[in-house]
Amino acid sequence: MAIPLEAAAAAMREAMRETVKKYSLWYLLQGVLLIVAGVLALVYPIIASVAIITLLGWILIITGVLQGISLIGARDVPHYWLSLISAVLAIVIGLLLLRQPDSGLLIMTVLLIVYFMVEGISKVIFALTIKPFPNWGWVLGSGLVGILLAVYLWANMPVSSEWVLGVLLGILLVSEGVALAYLAWKVREL
Repeated sequence: MAIPLEAAAAAMREAMRETVKKYSLWYLLQGVLLIVAGVLALVYPIIASVAIITLLGWILIITGVLQGISLIGARDVPHYWLSLISAVLAIVIGLLLLRQPDSGLLIMTVLLIVYFMVEGISKVIFALTIKPFPNWGWVLGSGLVGILLAVYLWANMPVSSEWVLGVLLGILLVSEGVALAYLAWKVREL
């Protein structure tokens, strides 16, 4: 006999709650460590930015090497040359990022600027489309913030490229750490 979908979902939620409750101390510790790492990234954004680019460089090198190893003896595989070019390109880009992290920071910042601008414009258009809906102004405000952030970063290039990734990483780590620590603290009260 099949278990109804709602019952299965409820059982899964309860199992997750019990797991979080059982390991709440570890979740709390992880949350605190994420907060500390986030604060450090906010205090030292340039170091955090360079660390992100360095990590990305190593990831590209390792994946390129692994992809290259997987191609050994696979010349008959369709698109072999494209896979080989992809592996070599990953290694070369990884090496360039390790050798010149400033260029990597600049490229990543430009990509973020493009993302913030496109996302901001799409949110503004969406907000104006749903204008009679309640709270449509929040969506409009969110879009305007994205556009203003993109303009600010562009106006402050290349200096902004040195710190923007570290600040964004810091904000992400602090918010995730606070959420995890709060969850772990609250679940202990249940």
